[in-house]
Amino acid sequence: MSKPATRKGQLMGCVRRSLWWAQLLFLFAGLGLWAQQPALKAPPETRRDNTREVLHGVEIADPYRWLEDQESPETRAWIDAQNEYTQSILSALPGREQLKRRLTALLKIDTIGLPRARAGRYFFSKRRADQDLSVIYTRKGLEGEDEVLIDPHPMSSDHTTSVTLLNVSADGVLVAYGVRQGGEDEIEVRLHSVDARMDLPDRLPKGRIWGVSLRPDKRGFYYTRFGTEGPRVYYHKIGTKPALDIEIFGRGYGPGKIIVSELSEDGRTLLITVAHGSAADKTEIYTVDVANNGPAVPVVNDIDARFEGKIGGDTLFLQTNWEAPHGRILAVDLENPARDQWREIVPESEAVIRGFSLVGGKLFVNYLEDVRSRVRVFTPEGEHVRDIEFPTLGTVSGVRGRWGSQEAFFVFTSFHVPTTIYRTDAAEGGQEIWAQLQVPIDSADLEVKQVWYESKDGTRVPMFLVHRKGLPLNGANPTLLTGYGGFNLSRTPRFSSTAVAWAEHGGVYALANLRGGGEFGEEWHRAGMREKKQNVFDDFFAAAEWLIEKGYTNPSKLAIRGSSNGGLLVGAALTQRPELFQAVVCAYPLLDMLRYHKFLVARFWVPEYGSSEDAEQFDYLRAYSPYHQVEPGTDYPAVLLITGDSDTRVAPLHARKMAALLQSATGSERPVLLHYDTKAGHSGGLPVSKQIENSTDWLSFLFWQLGGTD
Repeated sequence: MSKPATRKGQLMGCVRRSLWWAQLLFLFAGLGLWAQQPALKAPPETRRDNTREVLHGVEIADPYRWLEDQESPETRAWIDAQNEYTQSILSALPGREQLKRRLTALLKIDTIGLPRARAGRYFFSKRRADQDLSVIYTRKGLEGEDEVLIDPHPMSSDHTTSVTLLNVSADGVLVAYGVRQGGEDEIEVRLHSVDARMDLPDRLPKGRIWGVSLRPDKRGFYYTRFGTEGPRVYYHKIGTKPALDIEIFGRGYGPGKIIVSELSEDGRTLLITVAHGSAADKTEIYTVDVANNGPAVPVVNDIDARFEGKIGGDTLFLQTNWEAPHGRILAVDLENPARDQWREIVPESEAVIRGFSLVGGKLFVNYLEDVRSRVRVFTPEGEHVRDIEFPTLGTVSGVRGRWGSQEAFFVFTSFHVPTTIYRTDAAEGGQEIWAQLQVPIDSADLEVKQVWYESKDGTRVPMFLVHRKGLPLNGANPTLLTGYGGFNLSRTPRFSSTAVAWAEHGGVYALANLRGGGEFGEEWHRAGMREKKQNVFDDFFAAAEWLIEKGYTNPSKLAIRGSSNGGLLVGAALTQRPELFQAVVCAYPLLDMLRYHKFLVARFWVPEYGSSEDAEQFDYLRAYSPYHQVEPGTDYPAVLLITGDSDTRVAPLHARKMAALLQSATGSERPVLLHYDTKAGHSGGLPVSKQIENSTDWLSFLFWQLGGTD
């Protein structure tokens, strides 16, 4: 476990960084080799059929629908052929080994997760530099030795089975953890006795499970399982079979709803939240007096707004955007939850509330102000106590602690500042470094700044830029632009090994804070959802045009990358403005927006996107659906589509169908490649060695297409 750096350690760190920069001059000296464009052979042939259907009076062609069947022999043979074609190109690119060595140095480091403190013990995940996967550890006291609890490395020969810490009992003697295969969302839940260093017989079979809450008496735990009929909250009594688990809540709710539960620290009250889809515009809150086997009591279920609850003592605190687009926090007496008794304790302000934590009898409220993190501390009555200060522009991940303890931890990071975990005292304030990642970079050589530009309709949009200090604005810098723009998610400065590698190579890394996110509250979110989704794409195009206009780059040096909803973003970009970009990396994407809602858990996203089953929504979905906007003969950018079998969130069929369509339609000589991993998925879980291989693949693809530095 990393300790605060000593003066000697700081001096040695400076020496190491100097050596790294000397090596970088050598490693990247040859990256101009990527300017050499190898001759490309044609991609594998893909069968095209005549599948058509009529939706709302419009005939829709879908020539590659057969690729939706992931397990058919024809699809599997096609995947194998595509992978062979892709790897024959990527593996032959010059400069790969230099890039891989640098990524290895950036990624093969000691890493550590935010700890959970229980009865004088600390529980956390840690991965040593020589390991592929994170291991679950415990430690007695702040200065104790780190002890291994659960090591996933022996669980699979190829290190694609990972573990995640789910919950720890109040006395620190029982751990609930999840076992994940590849990148699947589904996990198997197991229990581990800390003192005996062994698993209990109890196991929940693999499924989409979340919200595991152990009772203080360790007799059982509560959890949510998503089944074919929708999500349900269950109680598992330890020592019994999962088939005997008792359903607590959820009957009547369908698969479009998300239900989570959390047990209060005293074990008396189960708090249940029902979300009407991801980033829904409506949530419901219920409480269950589980100590007395009481019924579910509604706190709010009739307001079209979002609510997030946490229990501290005998009070339920609610963060909500009800009559407050930037958010506010209310206090509800659990004994008298009538609405006319609710109290506003943290009012709405210009800054946006992104979350809050309850620690030591206080509220730690996480704000975004112009996409910059700020944490303010309040009493339960709403009195401001103090702010937590940070060393530079960056991001604070939620404060972790317990209502009945003064000890709290939080994470601070930025593009050029590796993850640092701080420990603070809720009563006294102050902070100290609990752990800090030691990454071989010279942060002082990199510049991070925030700029603003105007979108198509005049809306001002912020963007973060990362590059070397003294970057020449000659219009020829390799530039990687990314964004997200959806589901009320905020994209803030976080440490990224790929951003660092890109900037070290003389490139510009740009993150645009597009509408559809949560950076400026609910109005910003709504301005980029459903029928207003085109605003997100227009914001992205305006970011690219600003980078060109200001002399950072030009279209032949401009690449874009996005994943998941961000994959939809870059898919729309390459079909709507193909002339603006040289290369595109489109990872785990949604691309067929007329059929997306039919697969896996995509019903969760209908409140965000809409559904083609609705005639009005069909019109705007069809207008931007990337799969349906590909035009034969168009000079498309180079495209690398990334997905994998274990993506059980966004169906891999999107990338498969789009790869086939673009390969047949593009009029340019630029490649269209599919990088398809049979074990990768949306939820990570890949060994670090595989992460390095994957990052080497897509970064070398971009450096190749952008021709290196001039």
